[in-house]
Amino acid sequence: MITVPELLAPVDPEAPLLVVATREEAEHLGADVPVLLTGIGRINATAALTEALARGPLPATVLNVGTAGSLDDGPASSLHGVHRISRVLLHDFSHSAVRKLAGADAYPPIDLEVPGEGEGGGTSSSNGAAGTVLATGDLFVEDSATRARLAETADLVDMEGYAIAWVARRYGVPVELIKLVSDPADESAGKLWAAGVAECSRVLGEHLGQRLRER
Repeated sequence: MITVPELLAPVDPEAPLLVVATREEAEHLGADVPVLLTGIGRINATAALTEALARGPLPATVLNVGTAGSLDDGPASSLHGVHRISRVLLHDFSHSAVRKLAGADAYPPIDLEVPGEGEGGGTSSSNGAAGTVLATGDLFVEDSATRARLAETADLVDMEGYAIAWVARRYGVPVELIKLVSDPADESAGKLWAAGVAECSRVLGEHLGQRLRER
């Protein structure tokens, strides 16, 4: 079922705003803080979060919580588990061409502070960057060739993270991206996501509960 953008509770300036793409991913996140359902993809995410922040009040922070495909086949594979993103980039934009035409990249990578690790995170990703790198695009990645190309610069792939970080930064609101691996971003991705999204929501709910207790 297509998720229609919906704010499930009023924004609280003293609390985080959870931003989630689909109702299925949000099912087990609890009701302790406001949740914004955006729908799938960058345009939906941008429009929904912009509308919520423009209406006000601004939340204490924006927490984007959701699933992502793994791009890592290394010995310490990121195929499992929850990841706090230290860098997010846009993978389906003509960065090089726009730099030549306009003199600058309209959508450069966004570095995020990972709580407890400082700016840029404290671990090394499979592609040599610090922390966990997320690639965002409107393409649902489910083929090995695209997966291999994206793995050169990122560890995980999703469809909303960059847009959410970009909008939050525009409004001066702190932002965190929390992603749980749901599939290997190959030919099995669609089937595995559909079969596992309920369990992913449960795991994310447990992680989020712990995360909020740390605040």
